[in-house]
Amino acid sequence: MSGLAQGPRLVLASKSASRRAMLEAAGVPFTASAADVDERGIEVRLGGATPAEVATALAEAKALAVSKQDRAALVLGSDSLVECGGRRFDKPASREAAAEHLRFFSGRTMHLHSAAALARDGEIVRSMGSAAALRVNQLSDGFIESYLDHEWPEVGHCVGVFRIEGRGVQLFEALDGDYFTILGMPLLAVLGALRDLGVMPR
Repeated sequence: MSGLAQGPRLVLASKSASRRAMLEAAGVPFTASAADVDERGIEVRLGGATPAEVATALAEAKALAVSKQDRAALVLGSDSLVECGGRRFDKPASREAAAEHLRFFSGRTMHLHSAAALARDGEIVRSMGSAAALRVNQLSDGFIESYLDHEWPEVGHCVGVFRIEGRGVQLFEALDGDYFTILGMPLLAVLGALRDLGVMPR
């Protein structure tokens, strides 16, 4: 999608199909350029940071990485991570890891942290985040295997091993939080920031 004739161009620093779909559905003009950042290295350096702090740091790193290459644009970075039972979870590296994650989530409450950051000319100009709590059903091994038969490998790109807009909704007994946060980006806060910064009309 092309940028607006007036105001800064918006670049989404992400390969995420769900984040692109959110912006498109909201009528936000943007282009996309995936950020090349060492996510695991950033997490290691952050040590004992909270999940919300890690998500924000990753969103900022993505925004900065692209902003330093396209200084005239306003760059949107975003990231999500899951904490459950005292463990922090990243995207599963294999179907076996995905099944292990789902077995651990079974019967527990998953806490999803989504963050976004906006950068211009190599500097962060706005950061925002939100959280949601998702209560997971008791998941049998048979359900997990059937679920992954349908959803793998697509959910390999999803922290929490689910797409809430699809079959992933079957995992949950109850949801407490903003729908867009669960999709992977605090969209309402992002839209407010884009209006403040002249990308979207008021």
